[in-house]
Amino acid sequence: MAAESLKEQLSTAVKNAMRNKDKDRLVTLRMAQSAVKQIEIDERRELSDDDVLKVLDKMLKQRRDAAAQYDDAGRQELADKERAEMVIIEEFMPAALNEDDLDALIREAISSADAQGMQDMGKVMGVLKPQVLGRVDMGHLSKKVKAALAG
Repeated sequence: MAAESLKEQLSTAVKNAMRNKDKDRLVTLRMAQSAVKQIEIDERRELSDDDVLKVLDKMLKQRRDAAAQYDDAGRQELADKERAEMVIIEEFMPAALNEDDLDALIREAISSADAQGMQDMGKVMGVLKPQVLGRVDMGHLSKKVKAALAG
């Protein structure tokens, strides 16, 4: 049998959280499931694993930003809640890329896009984005691509 899709994994995790009476985990998983379902309804189509990854990646970014804002405002309990949600969502993301692999992908993308300088950053990011989705923070990737194109 084929491996479970991300949507099926989310559904299974929701059921397990209900069985285990893990309220915090259940709330986060239902939120993710709801975000996926909302896009499916809005766009009237079944989401692929890549689409679900994009949704989860967006949720991670929102939580990362919210945690930083709560830290700045001195609201540690809310920042901790956001980080706890991030840990749960990250369980469904592919394994993160290490720096060496990321550098190799960037070099490969620069050569395949025939990038000459900063004006070609969009081309390079376009090549990289599908390869690294959910495996690296896009802000970090952007900085590394800028550095590689600059020098």
